[in-house]
Amino acid sequence: MSKTRKDDIQLLRINYLRGPNMWTYRPVLEVWLDLGELEEFPSNLLEGFTPRLTAALPALVEHHCGVGERGGFLQRLEEGTWCGHILEHIVIELLNLAGMPTGFGQTRSTSQRGVYRMVFRARDEKVARSALAEGHALLMATINDEPFDVNAAVARIRDELDDSYLGPSTAAIVAAATDRRIPHIRLNEGNLVQLGHGARQRRIWTAETDMTSAIAEGIASDKDLTKNLLKAVGVPVPEGQAVKTPAEAWEVAQDLGLPVVVKPSDGNHGRGVTLDLQTQADVEAAFKVADEEGSEVLVERYIRGNEHRILVVGGRVVAAARGEAAWITGDGQQTVRQLVDSQINTDPRRGLTEDFPLNRITLGEDPVVILDLQRQGLAPESVPAAGRQVLIQRNGNVAIDCTAEVHPDVAHAVALAARVVGLDIAGVDLVSEDISKPMAETGGAIVEVNAGPGLLMHLKPAAGSPQPVGQAIIDHLFAEDETGRIPVVGVAGSRGTHTISRLVAWLLHLNGRHVGLACRDGLFLGTRRVERRPSNRWDAAHRLLMNRGVDAVVIENSAANVLRDGLAYDRCQVGVVTDMGGIEGLAEFDVHSEDQLYKVLRTQVDVVLSEGAAVLNADVARLLDMAELSDGEVVLYALDGAAESLKAHREQGGRAVFLQGGAAVLAQGHSETVGANVDALLRRFAASPAGAGAEVDAATVLAAVATAWALGIPPELISAGLDTFVLELQA
Repeated sequence: MSKTRKDDIQLLRINYLRGPNMWTYRPVLEVWLDLGELEEFPSNLLEGFTPRLTAALPALVEHHCGVGERGGFLQRLEEGTWCGHILEHIVIELLNLAGMPTGFGQTRSTSQRGVYRMVFRARDEKVARSALAEGHALLMATINDEPFDVNAAVARIRDELDDSYLGPSTAAIVAAATDRRIPHIRLNEGNLVQLGHGARQRRIWTAETDMTSAIAEGIASDKDLTKNLLKAVGVPVPEGQAVKTPAEAWEVAQDLGLPVVVKPSDGNHGRGVTLDLQTQADVEAAFKVADEEGSEVLVERYIRGNEHRILVVGGRVVAAARGEAAWITGDGQQTVRQLVDSQINTDPRRGLTEDFPLNRITLGEDPVVILDLQRQGLAPESVPAAGRQVLIQRNGNVAIDCTAEVHPDVAHAVALAARVVGLDIAGVDLVSEDISKPMAETGGAIVEVNAGPGLLMHLKPAAGSPQPVGQAIIDHLFAEDETGRIPVVGVAGSRGTHTISRLVAWLLHLNGRHVGLACRDGLFLGTRRVERRPSNRWDAAHRLLMNRGVDAVVIENSAANVLRDGLAYDRCQVGVVTDMGGIEGLAEFDVHSEDQLYKVLRTQVDVVLSEGAAVLNADVARLLDMAELSDGEVVLYALDGAAESLKAHREQGGRAVFLQGGAAVLAQGHSETVGANVDALLRRFAASPAGAGAEVDAATVLAAVATAWALGIPPELISAGLDTFVLELQA
């Protein structure tokens, strides 16, 4: 043990930045920490620290750190690095071990000695906070040579991850959306997700979409009704009927001809379904099992073959999987329960979570398995004779990919089944001895059509190739050239940004857009103010992006809000930066210099889309440096058209807006168009009682004109818009 215990590092402030920020495009957890006495002890001065840490977290050798190669972080430890930096890497490694790979982190000193800002990539705030707490405890235990259970810490983080993270089906769809540059917003703590923004959004809930009909879901949940509808259009289905008593079940079974299947009419995931029943006792026992699962019991003719799940998306077959029976072989010594554990559950593909393509079989939890054992004269504690084959589960998990085997006739039948029920996404259960042949040859039939099908069997099959089902669903929801995005305008700076935002929103309104506006003056939908309190906040802006009624959004962003929350959007069509003022109000964020403020404000330009534009005030020399940061076009504005920056920009074919004779001039290259009457608007502002709080001058108006032009609004409409703009706020 260390002779003198080091005091704990103090976590002064923990802040989740939910959108693009001065650190990165992605959400991060930002932690302000005070090293206290440990400021005097970099890693090379802590006796035995590095060996203890690398023993606890061996994979730290993979962290490149600033060195840029494997072992880079270990090199830093040996040379001596401070505990804030070490905590960053510990947290990242714990997240990696818990199954949420994280590669980004930074630690920077502040103006106060011993106080640091440490950030790391965090897709979920709760998981990030859990990892921080565990990492902090591990670091202090390692410094003081005290015991710490790393595996238990990782398990606690993983539990938080399991509670917080998207399910695998939803995650696959969201990942496919991200690949298409379609933004997403999680709408609840479960799997309800918005894809896209505003009026162009779509919503998913696992594999259900906002195109999934409630009537179709209701039909799919009624197996007897589904079967009647399919039969009416010629889709092969097993004969059968609903029954109310065990005796009636046996009577119907005899009429249909043995063997039969007994199942609940509204069950799912195969619960309560018993196959290949040939005796009265078995049928009546199966009735009781099915009756406990659903509101009605069905008896159907048994179709021989393997069960298949075929995924239909937008009328097209995109994946298929097959199930196989699970068997054990007796050895004359072990019980059925023991044999299941040793011969089936040892398969590494089996487990209790969604990470495994095959379920672990737990005798006693599935009454159908128990019933099948009873039909073979066995119970879980029976000892089968040596060499005896015992059926444990018929068809087992449907998790063997067979997409390439599906016959066109089969594909047509299942697509028709989904269409008849009315589902845009359907999991069609089909039984056939050979899915590569028409069902008329094999005697196969469709036994169920399911809404909201699970995708895991296709994403992570037990055998065969994974299928890109997430991509298929995204391609179904969005046309090839669609991204789900609406025009988003972000306005950053310290003076007049609310007036710029309101002017731009007005011009978009005149251009036929349903505009949402979040600024200091309130929250607006169209020309109506719906909230009076200042709304240049993350939550207000976020609400606009969720609003199906808007097809353009204008958002005012202060430097303080970027530092506090990050931006509310991942990318924008136009990003405006007006000035480098307001630094005196940022001391709480340890921003004291122009260089620091520049890093904050550049966030607005960093997120401009390649097809968008950055609008920059060329009269502020430092803002011109941001031009190279824009992925899209750059539009400059300045009071003087003769400014060297504007000349150079126009020589390269760039667009610029400047003031001449009291009017805004829109210039590109050598072309110039005289537009809006700026002086007339300024005179109206000066005469208006509301003008006093507008912080308006010619530069403010030019910024709005340049932004509108960058959005593709015609110069004549911009001119008319400035002539008709009214500053007074509506109720």
